[in-house]
Amino acid sequence: MTKTRFTNEFTYKNFVESNREPEFDALFDSAAKEVRQIFGGTYPLYIGGRPVNAIEALVERSPIDSGIVIGNFQKGTREHAQQAISAAQRAFPSWSAMGYRERAALFRKVAEQFAKEKFRLAAILGYENAKSRYESIGEVDEAIDFIRYYANELEANKGFERHTSMHQSSAKVSAGFQGAPSGMEKIKILLRPYGVFGVIAPFNLPVSISVGMSVGAMITGNTVVFKPSSTDNMTMLTGLKIYEIFKSAGIPDGVFNYVTGPGSVIGAELATNENVAGIVFTGSRDTGMGMISRNFAAGKQKVFVVEMGGKNAAIVSKNADIAKAVSGVASAAFGFAGQKCSALSRLYIHESIKELFISKLIDKLHTFKVGNPLEKANYIGPLIGERAYVRYQEAVEKARKEGRILYGGNRVNVSLRGYYVEPTLIEVIHNSDLVRKELFVPILTVEGFKNIDEAIAMANDTEYGLTAGFYGKSKKEMNQFCDKIQAGVVYVNREISATTGAIVGVHTFVGWKGSGLTGKGTGSKLYLQQFMREQSVSITA
Repeated sequence: MTKTRFTNEFTYKNFVESNREPEFDALFDSAAKEVRQIFGGTYPLYIGGRPVNAIEALVERSPIDSGIVIGNFQKGTREHAQQAISAAQRAFPSWSAMGYRERAALFRKVAEQFAKEKFRLAAILGYENAKSRYESIGEVDEAIDFIRYYANELEANKGFERHTSMHQSSAKVSAGFQGAPSGMEKIKILLRPYGVFGVIAPFNLPVSISVGMSVGAMITGNTVVFKPSSTDNMTMLTGLKIYEIFKSAGIPDGVFNYVTGPGSVIGAELATNENVAGIVFTGSRDTGMGMISRNFAAGKQKVFVVEMGGKNAAIVSKNADIAKAVSGVASAAFGFAGQKCSALSRLYIHESIKELFISKLIDKLHTFKVGNPLEKANYIGPLIGERAYVRYQEAVEKARKEGRILYGGNRVNVSLRGYYVEPTLIEVIHNSDLVRKELFVPILTVEGFKNIDEAIAMANDTEYGLTAGFYGKSKKEMNQFCDKIQAGVVYVNREISATTGAIVGVHTFVGWKGSGLTGKGTGSKLYLQQFMREQSVSITA
Protein backbone atom coordinates (compact mmCIF):
# COMPACT_ATOMS: atom_id res chain seq x y z
CA MET A 1 0.00 0.00 0.00
CA THR A 2 1.40 3.39 -1.01
CA LYS A 3 1.75 5.75 1.94
CA THR A 4 -0.20 8.98 1.56
CA ARG A 5 1.93 12.03 2.34
CA PHE A 6 0.34 14.62 4.63
CA THR A 7 0.64 18.25 3.62
CA ASN A 8 -1.07 21.27 5.18
CA GLU A 9 -3.72 23.08 3.17
CA PHE A 10 -2.32 26.64 3.75
CA THR A 11 -4.68 28.37 1.30
CA TYR A 12 -3.75 31.99 1.95
CA LYS A 13 -0.04 31.24 2.22
CA ASN A 14 -0.11 29.46 -1.15
CA PHE A 15 -1.92 32.36 -2.83
CA VAL A 16 0.48 34.95 -1.39
CA GLU A 17 3.63 32.97 -2.18
CA SER A 18 2.50 32.66 -5.81
CA ASN A 19 1.68 36.41 -6.02
CA ARG A 20 -2.08 35.78 -6.29
CA GLU A 21 -3.42 37.64 -3.26
CA PRO A 22 -5.93 39.66 -5.39
CA GLU A 23 -7.36 36.33 -6.59
CA PHE A 24 -7.71 35.16 -2.98
CA ASP A 25 -9.59 38.36 -2.07
CA ALA A 26 -11.83 38.08 -5.13
CA LEU A 27 -12.76 34.49 -4.29
CA PHE A 28 -13.59 35.38 -0.69
CA ASP A 29 -15.56 38.54 -1.60
CA SER A 30 -17.55 36.60 -4.20
CA ALA A 31 -18.34 33.85 -1.68
CA ALA A 32 -19.37 36.44 0.94
CA LYS A 33 -21.92 37.89 -1.49
CA GLU A 34 -23.14 34.44 -2.52
CA VAL A 35 -23.79 33.09 0.98
CA ARG A 36 -25.95 36.07 1.91
CA GLN A 37 -28.56 34.55 -0.41
CA ILE A 38 -29.09 31.54 1.85
CA PHE A 39 -29.43 33.51 5.09
CA GLY A 40 -32.78 33.63 6.85
CA GLY A 41 -33.86 30.08 6.02
CA THR A 42 -35.33 27.53 8.41
CA TYR A 43 -33.26 24.46 9.08
CA PRO A 44 -34.07 21.12 10.75
CA LEU A 45 -32.19 18.77 13.02
CA TYR A 46 -30.78 15.69 11.28
CA ILE A 47 -31.22 12.43 13.17
CA GLY A 48 -30.39 9.15 11.48
CA GLY A 49 -30.26 11.02 8.18
CA ARG A 50 -33.81 12.34 8.53
CA PRO A 51 -34.80 16.00 8.93
CA VAL A 52 -36.58 16.55 12.25
CA ASN A 53 -38.35 19.69 13.48
CA ALA A 54 -38.95 20.84 17.04
CA ILE A 55 -41.85 22.89 18.40
CA GLU A 56 -39.71 25.93 19.17
CA ALA A 57 -37.12 27.74 17.07
CA LEU A 58 -33.83 29.51 17.72
CA VAL A 59 -33.09 32.64 15.71
CA GLU A 60 -29.41 33.12 14.92
CA ARG A 61 -28.14 36.62 14.10
CA SER A 62 -24.72 37.72 12.94
CA PRO A 63 -22.49 39.32 15.60
CA ILE A 64 -21.25 41.64 12.84
CA ASP A 65 -24.70 43.22 12.66
CA SER A 66 -27.70 41.89 14.56
CA GLY A 67 -29.92 42.95 11.66
CA ILE A 68 -28.49 40.05 9.63
CA VAL A 69 -30.51 36.90 10.40
CA ILE A 70 -28.32 33.89 9.69
CA GLY A 71 -31.22 31.47 10.02
CA ASN A 72 -33.92 29.84 12.09
CA PHE A 73 -32.88 26.60 13.78
CA GLN A 74 -34.61 24.01 15.91
CA LYS A 75 -34.66 24.26 19.68
CA GLY A 76 -34.06 20.59 20.32
CA THR A 77 -35.28 18.83 23.46
CA ARG A 78 -33.98 15.94 25.57
CA GLU A 79 -36.23 13.67 23.51
CA HIS A 80 -34.48 14.78 20.33
CA ALA A 81 -31.10 14.12 21.92
CA GLN A 82 -32.30 10.67 22.98
CA GLN A 83 -33.53 9.95 19.44
CA ALA A 84 -30.13 10.98 18.06
CA ILE A 85 -28.34 8.76 20.56
CA SER A 86 -30.53 5.83 19.51
CA ALA A 87 -29.81 6.52 15.83
CA ALA A 88 -26.08 6.58 16.56
CA GLN A 89 -26.36 3.31 18.47
CA ARG A 90 -28.10 1.66 15.50
CA ALA A 91 -25.40 2.87 13.13
CA PHE A 92 -22.52 1.76 15.35
CA PRO A 93 -22.30 -2.01 14.56
CA SER A 94 -21.88 -1.63 10.80
CA TRP A 95 -19.75 1.51 11.05
CA SER A 96 -17.34 0.03 13.59
CA ALA A 97 -17.09 -3.16 11.51
CA MET A 98 -15.90 -1.20 8.47
CA GLY A 99 -12.23 -1.75 7.69
CA TYR A 100 -9.88 1.02 8.74
CA ARG A 101 -8.62 1.53 5.19
CA GLU A 102 -12.16 2.05 3.98
CA ARG A 103 -12.84 4.58 6.73
CA ALA A 104 -9.61 6.44 5.98
CA ALA A 105 -10.45 6.58 2.26
CA LEU A 106 -13.94 7.85 3.02
CA PHE A 107 -12.62 10.66 5.18
CA ARG A 108 -10.15 11.65 2.49
CA LYS A 109 -13.22 12.17 0.28
CA VAL A 110 -14.70 14.28 3.09
CA ALA A 111 -11.52 16.40 3.12
CA GLU A 112 -11.75 16.90 -0.65
CA GLN A 113 -15.34 18.07 -0.30
CA PHE A 114 -14.34 20.58 2.37
CA ALA A 115 -11.54 21.81 0.09
CA LYS A 116 -14.00 22.34 -2.78
CA GLU A 117 -16.30 24.39 -0.56
CA LYS A 118 -13.64 26.19 1.50
CA PHE A 119 -14.35 29.77 0.40
CA ARG A 120 -18.10 29.39 0.75
CA LEU A 121 -17.75 27.79 4.18
CA ALA A 122 -15.20 30.43 5.25
CA ALA A 123 -17.60 33.21 4.21
CA ILE A 124 -20.44 31.68 6.25
CA LEU A 125 -18.02 31.37 9.17
CA GLY A 126 -17.06 35.04 8.79
CA TYR A 127 -20.66 36.19 9.07
CA GLU A 128 -21.63 33.73 11.77
CA ASN A 129 -18.55 34.06 13.97
CA ALA A 130 -17.29 37.57 13.10
CA LYS A 131 -13.93 36.36 11.87
CA SER A 132 -11.72 38.03 9.28
CA ARG A 133 -11.23 36.38 5.90
CA TYR A 134 -7.78 35.24 7.03
CA GLU A 135 -8.98 33.72 10.31
CA SER A 136 -11.93 32.10 8.50
CA ILE A 137 -10.00 30.48 5.68
CA GLY A 138 -7.30 29.42 8.13
CA GLU A 139 -9.91 27.69 10.26
CA VAL A 140 -11.40 25.80 7.32
CA ASP A 141 -7.88 24.79 6.28
CA GLU A 142 -7.27 23.48 9.80
CA ALA A 143 -10.41 21.33 9.57
CA ILE A 144 -9.15 19.84 6.30
CA ASP A 145 -5.75 19.25 7.89
CA PHE A 146 -7.29 17.43 10.85
CA ILE A 147 -9.17 15.05 8.55
CA ARG A 148 -6.18 14.19 6.41
CA TYR A 149 -3.79 13.92 9.32
CA TYR A 150 -6.05 11.54 11.23
CA ALA A 151 -6.68 9.43 8.10
CA ASN A 152 -2.92 9.10 7.67
CA GLU A 153 -2.41 8.23 11.33
CA LEU A 154 -5.09 5.53 11.18
CA GLU A 155 -3.40 3.92 8.20
CA ALA A 156 0.15 4.38 9.50
CA ASN A 157 -0.86 2.49 12.65
CA LYS A 158 -2.68 -0.19 10.62
CA GLY A 159 -5.94 0.49 12.39
CA PHE A 160 -4.15 0.26 15.75
CA GLU A 161 -3.80 -3.53 15.60
CA ARG A 162 -0.59 -5.40 16.34
CA HIS A 163 0.32 -9.07 16.67
CA THR A 164 2.45 -10.97 19.16
CA SER A 165 2.85 -14.64 19.99
CA MET A 166 4.05 -17.03 22.68
CA HIS A 167 5.81 -20.21 21.56
CA GLN A 168 4.62 -23.64 22.59
CA SER A 169 6.43 -25.33 25.48
CA SER A 170 7.27 -29.03 25.47
CA ALA A 171 6.84 -29.14 29.24
CA LYS A 172 3.52 -30.07 30.82
CA VAL A 173 1.94 -29.21 34.17
CA SER A 174 -1.07 -30.69 35.92
CA ALA A 175 -2.61 -27.31 36.78
CA GLY A 176 -2.19 -23.78 35.43
CA PHE A 177 -0.60 -20.82 37.16
CA GLN A 178 1.00 -17.50 36.19
CA GLY A 179 3.97 -18.24 33.90
CA ALA A 180 3.15 -21.94 33.50
CA PRO A 181 4.28 -23.72 30.28
CA SER A 182 1.55 -23.56 27.66
CA GLY A 183 0.65 -24.26 24.08
CA MET A 184 1.34 -21.96 21.14
CA GLU A 185 -0.56 -18.68 21.57
CA LYS A 186 -1.22 -16.10 18.86
CA ILE A 187 -2.19 -12.73 20.29
CA LYS A 188 -3.80 -9.69 18.71
CA ILE A 189 -3.60 -6.38 20.57
CA LEU A 190 -6.47 -4.23 19.33
CA LEU A 191 -7.84 -0.76 19.92
CA ARG A 192 -11.61 -0.90 19.55
CA PRO A 193 -14.14 1.96 19.45
CA TYR A 194 -16.33 2.64 22.47
CA GLY A 195 -19.69 3.39 20.85
CA VAL A 196 -21.56 6.71 20.77
CA PHE A 197 -19.72 9.98 21.43
CA GLY A 198 -21.39 13.26 22.21
CA VAL A 199 -19.48 16.10 20.53
CA ILE A 200 -20.13 19.46 22.18
CA ALA A 201 -18.56 22.27 20.19
CA PRO A 202 -17.49 25.81 21.11
CA PHE A 203 -18.53 29.01 19.34
CA ASN A 204 -15.05 30.34 18.65
CA LEU A 205 -13.73 27.68 16.25
CA PRO A 206 -16.98 26.10 15.06
CA VAL A 207 -15.51 24.53 11.94
CA SER A 208 -12.01 23.32 12.82
CA ILE A 209 -12.64 22.17 16.39
CA SER A 210 -16.03 20.66 15.52
CA VAL A 211 -14.56 18.74 12.59
CA GLY A 212 -11.43 17.71 14.51
CA MET A 213 -13.38 16.33 17.47
CA SER A 214 -16.03 14.64 15.31
CA VAL A 215 -13.57 13.04 12.90
CA GLY A 216 -11.41 11.84 15.79
CA ALA A 217 -14.42 9.93 17.08
CA MET A 218 -15.79 8.70 13.75
CA ILE A 219 -12.62 7.65 11.95
CA THR A 220 -11.83 5.31 14.85
CA GLY A 221 -15.22 3.59 14.47
CA ASN A 222 -17.43 5.49 16.89
CA THR A 223 -20.65 7.27 15.98
CA VAL A 224 -21.51 10.85 16.91
CA VAL A 225 -24.26 13.11 18.17
CA PHE A 226 -23.06 16.62 17.42
CA LYS A 227 -24.26 19.76 19.18
CA PRO A 228 -23.00 23.10 17.85
CA SER A 229 -23.06 26.23 20.01
CA SER A 230 -26.75 27.06 20.09
CA THR A 231 -27.57 29.57 22.82
CA ASP A 232 -25.97 32.99 23.43
CA ASN A 233 -23.07 32.42 21.04
CA MET A 234 -24.69 30.70 18.08
CA THR A 235 -22.80 28.88 15.32
CA MET A 236 -25.47 26.55 14.01
CA LEU A 237 -25.16 27.18 10.27
CA THR A 238 -21.52 26.13 10.07
CA GLY A 239 -22.54 23.04 12.05
CA LEU A 240 -25.23 22.29 9.49
CA LYS A 241 -22.77 22.73 6.63
CA ILE A 242 -20.41 20.27 8.32
CA TYR A 243 -23.28 17.77 8.44
CA GLU A 244 -24.09 18.36 4.77
CA ILE A 245 -20.48 17.88 3.67
CA PHE A 246 -20.17 14.65 5.66
CA LYS A 247 -23.42 13.45 4.12
CA SER A 248 -22.48 14.38 0.54
CA ALA A 249 -19.11 12.65 0.85
CA GLY A 250 -20.78 9.38 1.86
CA ILE A 251 -20.79 9.20 5.67
CA PRO A 252 -23.68 6.77 6.37
CA ASP A 253 -26.91 7.91 8.02
CA GLY A 254 -26.78 7.81 11.81
CA VAL A 255 -22.98 7.98 12.03
CA PHE A 256 -23.11 11.78 12.43
CA ASN A 257 -26.27 13.32 13.87
CA TYR A 258 -26.84 17.09 14.05
CA VAL A 259 -28.86 18.40 17.01
CA THR A 260 -29.24 22.06 17.93
CA GLY A 261 -30.52 23.30 21.27
CA PRO A 262 -29.46 24.67 24.64
CA GLY A 263 -26.45 23.19 26.36
CA SER A 264 -28.50 22.84 29.53
CA VAL A 265 -30.78 20.47 27.61
CA ILE A 266 -28.93 18.77 24.73
CA GLY A 267 -25.50 18.94 26.33
CA ALA A 268 -26.84 17.73 29.66
CA GLU A 269 -28.55 14.74 28.04
CA LEU A 270 -25.40 13.76 26.17
CA ALA A 271 -23.30 14.12 29.30
CA THR A 272 -25.55 11.94 31.49
CA ASN A 273 -27.20 9.47 29.11
CA GLU A 274 -25.98 5.93 29.84
CA ASN A 275 -25.96 5.08 26.12
CA VAL A 276 -23.33 7.74 25.41
CA ALA A 277 -19.90 6.16 25.88
CA GLY A 278 -17.89 9.36 25.72
CA ILE A 279 -17.92 13.14 25.49
CA VAL A 280 -15.63 15.30 23.37
CA PHE A 281 -15.87 18.88 24.57
CA THR A 282 -14.14 22.21 24.07
CA GLY A 283 -15.29 25.08 26.25
CA SER A 284 -15.12 26.55 29.71
CA ARG A 285 -13.55 24.78 32.67
CA ASP A 286 -16.72 25.18 34.74
CA THR A 287 -18.83 23.43 32.09
CA GLY A 288 -16.30 20.68 31.44
CA MET A 289 -15.68 19.87 35.09
CA GLY A 290 -19.41 20.06 35.78
CA MET A 291 -20.07 17.29 33.24
CA ILE A 292 -17.27 15.16 34.59
CA SER A 293 -18.23 15.57 38.24
CA ARG A 294 -21.92 14.81 37.62
CA ASN A 295 -21.02 11.51 36.01
CA PHE A 296 -18.62 10.45 38.72
CA ALA A 297 -21.07 11.52 41.43
CA ALA A 298 -23.72 9.33 39.82
CA GLY A 299 -21.32 6.38 39.59
CA LYS A 300 -21.31 6.45 35.78
CA GLN A 301 -18.32 5.63 33.62
CA LYS A 302 -17.77 7.77 30.55
CA VAL A 303 -14.76 8.77 28.47
CA PHE A 304 -14.01 12.50 28.47
CA VAL A 305 -11.76 14.10 25.87
CA VAL A 306 -11.86 17.76 26.85
CA GLU A 307 -10.09 21.08 26.36
CA MET A 308 -11.15 23.66 28.94
CA GLY A 309 -9.61 27.03 28.14
CA GLY A 310 -6.59 28.92 29.33
CA LYS A 311 -5.15 31.99 30.99
CA ASN A 312 -2.11 32.13 28.78
CA ALA A 313 1.07 34.04 29.56
CA ALA A 314 4.03 35.43 27.66
CA ILE A 315 7.37 36.54 29.10
CA VAL A 316 9.49 39.25 27.48
CA SER A 317 13.09 39.16 28.69
CA LYS A 318 15.41 42.18 28.89
CA ASN A 319 17.36 40.99 25.84
CA ALA A 320 14.33 40.23 23.66
CA ASP A 321 13.97 41.43 20.09
CA ILE A 322 11.36 44.07 20.94
CA ALA A 323 9.89 44.42 17.45
CA LYS A 324 9.42 40.66 17.12
CA ALA A 325 7.94 40.41 20.62
CA VAL A 326 5.54 43.31 20.09
CA SER A 327 4.24 41.69 16.90
CA GLY A 328 3.76 38.30 18.53
CA VAL A 329 2.15 39.69 21.68
CA ALA A 330 -0.30 41.96 19.83
CA SER A 331 -1.41 39.20 17.44
CA ALA A 332 -1.83 36.60 20.19
CA ALA A 333 -3.78 38.90 22.52
CA PHE A 334 -6.07 40.68 20.08
CA GLY A 335 -6.58 38.49 17.01
CA PHE A 336 -10.27 37.53 16.80
CA ALA A 337 -10.87 40.00 19.65
CA GLY A 338 -9.10 37.75 22.15
CA GLN A 339 -11.78 35.06 21.83
CA LYS A 340 -9.50 32.05 21.49
CA CYS A 341 -8.71 29.58 24.24
CA SER A 342 -5.06 30.02 23.28
CA ALA A 343 -5.21 33.84 23.29
CA LEU A 344 -2.57 35.70 25.26
CA SER A 345 -4.10 37.34 28.34
CA ARG A 346 -1.12 37.85 30.72
CA LEU A 347 2.12 39.60 29.82
CA TYR A 348 5.25 39.72 31.97
CA ILE A 349 7.96 42.21 30.90
CA HIS A 350 11.40 42.67 32.41
CA GLU A 351 11.31 45.91 34.39
CA SER A 352 14.32 47.35 32.54
CA ILE A 353 12.41 47.47 29.22
CA LYS A 354 8.84 47.58 30.49
CA GLU A 355 7.99 51.19 29.66
CA LEU A 356 9.70 51.04 26.27
CA PHE A 357 7.93 47.79 25.39
CA ILE A 358 4.52 49.12 26.44
CA SER A 359 5.09 52.24 24.33
CA LYS A 360 5.92 50.14 21.26
CA LEU A 361 2.96 47.84 21.93
CA ILE A 362 0.58 50.79 22.12
CA ASP A 363 1.98 52.07 18.83
CA LYS A 364 1.15 48.68 17.32
CA LEU A 365 -2.40 48.72 18.73
CA HIS A 366 -3.02 52.08 17.05
CA THR A 367 -2.62 50.27 13.72
CA PHE A 368 -5.28 47.64 14.51
CA LYS A 369 -8.50 48.76 12.89
CA VAL A 370 -11.75 47.74 14.56
CA GLY A 371 -14.77 47.14 12.34
CA ASN A 372 -16.57 44.72 10.06
CA PRO A 373 -14.13 41.78 9.96
CA LEU A 374 -15.20 40.88 6.41
CA GLU A 375 -13.63 44.10 5.17
CA LYS A 376 -9.98 43.52 4.31
CA ALA A 377 -8.61 46.53 6.23
CA ASN A 378 -10.08 45.59 9.62
CA TYR A 379 -8.11 43.38 12.00
CA ILE A 380 -10.47 43.21 15.00
CA GLY A 381 -14.16 42.43 14.65
CA PRO A 382 -16.91 42.49 17.29
CA LEU A 383 -17.34 40.42 20.40
CA ILE A 384 -19.53 37.39 19.84
CA GLY A 385 -22.48 38.76 21.83
CA GLU A 386 -23.92 40.75 24.70
CA ARG A 387 -22.63 38.54 27.50
CA ALA A 388 -19.09 38.95 26.22
CA TYR A 389 -19.59 42.72 26.10
CA VAL A 390 -20.84 42.80 29.69
CA ARG A 391 -17.77 40.78 30.71
CA TYR A 392 -15.57 43.31 28.91
CA GLN A 393 -17.27 46.26 30.60
CA GLU A 394 -17.01 44.68 34.04
CA ALA A 395 -13.32 43.90 33.55
CA VAL A 396 -12.57 47.45 32.38
CA GLU A 397 -14.37 48.93 35.38
CA LYS A 398 -12.48 46.62 37.71
CA ALA A 399 -9.21 47.61 36.07
CA ARG A 400 -9.98 51.29 36.66
CA LYS A 401 -10.47 50.59 40.36
CA GLU A 402 -7.57 48.17 40.91
CA GLY A 403 -4.91 49.45 38.52
CA ARG A 404 -4.64 51.55 35.40
CA ILE A 405 -5.73 51.28 31.81
CA LEU A 406 -2.78 51.78 29.51
CA TYR A 407 -4.78 51.63 26.28
CA GLY A 408 -8.37 51.09 25.20
CA GLY A 409 -11.32 50.27 27.43
CA ASN A 410 -14.05 51.77 25.25
CA ARG A 411 -16.76 50.72 22.86
CA VAL A 412 -16.15 51.59 19.20
CA ASN A 413 -18.88 53.07 17.02
CA VAL A 414 -18.66 51.49 13.57
CA SER A 415 -22.29 52.09 12.47
CA LEU A 416 -23.13 48.41 12.81
CA ARG A 417 -25.37 46.72 15.36
CA GLY A 418 -22.66 44.71 17.09
CA TYR A 419 -20.43 44.85 20.17
CA TYR A 420 -17.25 46.46 18.86
CA VAL A 421 -14.64 47.37 21.48
CA GLU A 422 -11.07 48.58 21.65
CA PRO A 423 -8.19 46.21 22.31
CA THR A 424 -7.33 46.94 25.92
CA LEU A 425 -4.07 46.92 27.83
CA ILE A 426 -4.21 47.12 31.64
CA GLU A 427 -1.79 47.07 34.54
CA VAL A 428 -2.99 45.43 37.75
CA ILE A 429 -1.55 43.58 40.74
CA HIS A 430 -0.81 39.89 40.38
CA ASN A 431 -3.56 38.64 42.69
CA SER A 432 -6.33 40.49 40.84
CA ASP A 433 -9.20 38.43 39.45
CA LEU A 434 -8.35 39.95 36.07
CA VAL A 435 -5.09 38.00 36.17
CA ARG A 436 -6.78 34.83 37.44
CA LYS A 437 -10.04 34.41 35.52
CA GLU A 438 -10.45 33.57 31.86
CA LEU A 439 -12.19 36.60 30.31
CA PHE A 440 -12.36 35.66 26.60
CA VAL A 441 -12.31 39.32 25.52
CA PRO A 442 -9.52 41.55 24.09
CA ILE A 443 -7.91 42.48 27.42
CA LEU A 444 -4.24 41.95 28.19
CA THR A 445 -2.83 42.40 31.71
CA VAL A 446 0.74 43.63 32.14
CA GLU A 447 3.19 43.13 35.01
CA GLY A 448 6.92 43.66 35.42
CA PHE A 449 9.52 41.20 36.73
CA LYS A 450 13.10 41.32 38.01
CA ASN A 451 14.43 37.89 36.97
CA ILE A 452 13.39 34.90 34.89
CA ASP A 453 12.56 32.68 37.88
CA GLU A 454 10.11 35.28 39.17
CA ALA A 455 8.52 35.59 35.70
CA ILE A 456 8.09 31.83 35.30
CA ALA A 457 6.62 31.55 38.80
CA MET A 458 4.03 34.22 37.97
CA ALA A 459 3.26 32.63 34.59
CA ASN A 460 2.69 29.26 36.31
CA ASP A 461 0.54 30.78 39.05
CA THR A 462 -2.78 29.77 37.45
CA GLU A 463 -5.12 26.80 37.42
CA TYR A 464 -4.73 26.63 33.63
CA GLY A 465 -1.88 25.31 31.49
CA LEU A 466 -2.69 25.64 27.80
CA THR A 467 -0.23 27.88 25.90
CA ALA A 468 2.73 30.09 26.76
CA GLY A 469 5.30 32.25 24.99
CA PHE A 470 8.79 33.59 25.61
CA TYR A 471 10.92 36.26 23.96
CA GLY A 472 14.62 36.55 24.67
CA LYS A 473 18.11 35.84 23.30
CA SER A 474 19.62 34.09 26.31
CA LYS A 475 19.81 30.33 25.74
CA LYS A 476 19.94 29.80 29.48
CA GLU A 477 16.65 31.68 29.95
CA MET A 478 15.09 29.86 26.99
CA ASN A 479 15.99 26.52 28.52
CA GLN A 480 14.71 27.57 31.94
CA PHE A 481 11.44 28.65 30.40
CA CYS A 482 10.98 25.48 28.35
CA ASP A 483 11.90 23.24 31.28
CA LYS A 484 9.80 24.95 33.94
CA ILE A 485 6.75 26.44 32.23
CA GLN A 486 3.56 24.52 32.98
CA ALA A 487 1.78 24.62 29.63
CA GLY A 488 1.07 22.08 26.91
CA VAL A 489 1.92 24.35 23.95
CA VAL A 490 5.06 26.45 24.23
CA TYR A 491 6.50 28.95 21.74
CA VAL A 492 9.85 30.78 21.88
CA ASN A 493 10.54 33.96 19.86
CA ARG A 494 7.57 33.42 17.56
CA GLU A 495 6.86 36.63 15.68
CA ILE A 496 3.51 35.69 14.15
CA SER A 497 1.96 34.96 17.54
CA ALA A 498 3.15 34.48 21.10
CA THR A 499 0.59 31.84 22.08
CA THR A 500 -1.82 31.06 19.22
CA GLY A 501 -1.75 29.33 15.85
CA ALA A 502 -0.77 25.67 16.34
CA ILE A 503 -0.44 23.93 12.97
CA VAL A 504 -1.81 20.39 12.50
CA GLY A 505 0.98 17.88 11.99
CA VAL A 506 3.60 20.40 13.13
CA HIS A 507 2.58 21.32 16.67
CA THR A 508 0.31 19.39 18.99
CA PHE A 509 -2.36 21.31 20.89
CA VAL A 510 -2.77 20.05 24.43
CA GLY A 511 -3.80 21.49 27.76
CA TRP A 512 -2.09 20.81 31.09
CA LYS A 513 -3.55 21.33 34.56
CA GLY A 514 -7.08 22.79 34.39
CA SER A 515 -6.92 23.24 30.61
CA GLY A 516 -7.24 19.54 29.82
CA LEU A 517 -7.73 16.07 31.20
CA THR A 518 -5.83 13.36 29.34
CA GLY A 519 -2.59 15.18 28.51
CA LYS A 520 -3.00 14.11 24.85
CA GLY A 521 -3.45 16.79 22.23
CA THR A 522 -5.26 17.44 18.96
CA GLY A 523 -3.20 17.16 15.79
CA SER A 524 -1.13 14.62 17.71
CA LYS A 525 -0.06 11.03 17.08
CA LEU A 526 -1.72 10.20 20.40
CA TYR A 527 -5.09 11.87 19.81
CA LEU A 528 -6.98 9.04 18.11
CA GLN A 529 -6.09 6.52 20.80
CA GLN A 530 -8.33 8.38 23.26
CA PHE A 531 -11.40 7.29 21.27
CA MET A 532 -10.63 3.57 21.59
CA ARG A 533 -10.09 0.98 24.31
CA GLU A 534 -7.48 -1.72 24.22
CA GLN A 535 -8.25 -5.41 23.93
CA SER A 536 -5.90 -8.38 23.99
CA VAL A 537 -7.18 -11.45 22.11
CA SER A 538 -5.22 -14.68 22.60
CA ILE A 539 -5.88 -17.85 20.61
CA THR A 540 -4.12 -21.09 21.56
CA ALA A 541 -3.47 -23.51 18.72
